[in-house]
Amino acid sequence: MYPATALTVAINLFLAGLIVHALGFGAVTPVAALIWCVPLGVPASWLAGRWVRRLMDEAEG
Repeated sequence: MYPATALTVAINLFLAGLIVHALGFGAVTPVAALIWCVPLGVPASWLAGRWVRRLMDEAEG
């Protein structure tokens, strides 16, 4: 689940960087978004795993 979650974080970071750039700040490059997604993907993956587990438990019961 980590690869998919980390790439989702990278896409969101890049798009947030585009929004921030439109407001007059510096842009986030795709490479910077990929670098930042490595450590930020861990907690995002953990949260996504908890969410999926809750959905599975809800479907069983």
